[in-house]
Amino acid sequence: MTSEQATALLRDLFDAAVAAAQPQRVIGEFLPEPVGGRTVVVGAGKGSAAMARAFESAWHDAGRGKLEGLVVTQYGYVEPCQDIEIVEAGHPVPDDDSLLAAQRILALAQGLGPDDQLVALISGGGSALLCLPAGGLDLADKQTLNDTLLKSGATIAEMNCVRKHFSAIKGGRLAAAAYPARVHTLVLSDIPGDILHLVASGPTIADETDRDQARQIVTRYRMALPEALMRWLDNPDCSAPMPDDPRLGAAQCHVIGSAQVSLEAAAAQARQSGYDVHILSDRVEGEARDAGRVHAALALQIKDRGQPFTAPCLLLSGGETTVTVRAEGKGGRNSEFLLGFALDIAGRDGIYALAADTDGRDGTEHNAGALCDGTTADRIRATGADPKLLLAGNDAWSAFDAAQSLLVTGPTRTNVNDFRAILIS
Repeated sequence: MTSEQATALLRDLFDAAVAAAQPQRVIGEFLPEPVGGRTVVVGAGKGSAAMARAFESAWHDAGRGKLEGLVVTQYGYVEPCQDIEIVEAGHPVPDDDSLLAAQRILALAQGLGPDDQLVALISGGGSALLCLPAGGLDLADKQTLNDTLLKSGATIAEMNCVRKHFSAIKGGRLAAAAYPARVHTLVLSDIPGDILHLVASGPTIADETDRDQARQIVTRYRMALPEALMRWLDNPDCSAPMPDDPRLGAAQCHVIGSAQVSLEAAAAQARQSGYDVHILSDRVEGEARDAGRVHAALALQIKDRGQPFTAPCLLLSGGETTVTVRAEGKGGRNSEFLLGFALDIAGRDGIYALAADTDGRDGTEHNAGALCDGTTADRIRATGADPKLLLAGNDAWSAFDAAQSLLVTGPTRTNVNDFRAILIS
């Protein structure tokens, strides 16, 4: 197999994973019944605009009546809708538009009565896009919080546990505001293991964490939060509604897309092409570069020892790794994962890999991720760069840019987190 053939195969598998997470494929199965009053659709996340368009289309095709609503998505991720207004805001750090969108969405929920229903379309990225500070905090405080969390090395679940305790809309507070209206939540999960109260920090789902857990996370990762933030975390009022809160007792929630579903779709496509496929996990977490080295060790064991699988085969995994930022380089968790992987397979034939974010953007750069093989490290060195130094400087983007191996897809309008595919030929 040539490098070009391997690259084409891996890209096809990524496309299959993304396609499986497109809302229009499945959202019609999860339409709530119409009610006597208003059906108001709200949402937040990188996939929320595509979810809104798919929901609106399925609702009208089923003859369910009138719709209205407001959904916030990341800049550049807009989808056209007729009845649901789509607005854009900042990600991964919230901005003024994030604040305004959250205020308007909360007001919509507060205006509902017992004959109405709120449909919440939630996907990854909603934590930053739906920003409404609590406890007298302001936008600058939330921006500081998000920036600190992103650089801390905390997992996505840990970050969202902390975030919801500083919010006036997350952690089930949006559903509580809509009471006594019915609440239906449809989720594109980007959380390893599909822990739903943590997707976008769970605006319509009862909290299952408490402020003590949030405080422990802050301490564990040595986050230097401003005094105002720590003071609010010590205040009992920062606690979110818990599962026994009667305002959330009748709320319903359904997962319409997840990493596992996307991994299975990619695996099915690969098997149709005659490959043995092994899904390692849909919930890989930990430091990105270390996870990359573990995957490389497994690939080399297969290549050299025929254990635990025999070549040729494909390994697939999902989840969300983390990057502890120690320098000011460019990159994201997928490119950092893959650079760690590339260094450990350097000089080896017949091993190819792709790592990318299913939302089309890895970290703050324009690429979804990258591709590599046994020649990648040498191709980086041939440009005069040192891949080990680039990895140490959190500059994996520059490494793959030098090797001309970035994967650029543009916005995918969905988000079920990371996708990794490794081919051992």
